[in-house]
Parts: sequence; C-alpha cells; structure tokens
Amino acid sequence: MNRLEKIFTTTGEADLRYLDGEFQIIKPGDHVRCAVTSEKIELASLKYWSVELQEAYVSAEASLHRHKERNSRQS
Repeated sequence: MNRLEKIFTTTGEADLRYLDGEFQIIKPGDHVRCAVTSEKIELASLKYWSVELQEAYVSAEASLHRHKERNSRQS
C-alpha cells in the first residue's frame, strides 16, 4: 500500500502482506498488532515491518529488539 491509496474504514484487525516499502491489504481492517509488544498499530501509522518475517512493529525500537532476538538465536 502506498501513501496515495485510500485506507479503508473497515474496523478490526487487518491481514497484510508486507513488501519492500509498502504493504498489501489481504483482509481489510483499521489496524495490525505489533509482533513484539502486541500493541495496536493503526494502518495510517504503520512504518516498521519485516518482509522476511511478515510481521509489523510499533516502533524502530521494537524492530531492533526482534532483530537482536533473532540474531542471538542464530549464533
């Protein structure tokens, strides 16, 4: 989804496909949940996600936490 596309007013949790620089709405909704904190993220505010893991993050700090967590398991 790019910034020029209309965000639907459907309420509930959306199902997204995370792509490089944008996301695709699979199931309409107005928010997703952070994979680290479980906090609600409004689609209009969604800025951080992992294409590889297909999960969203509420902040850069949450994204970094997941990155460190995965790298410590792989070492």
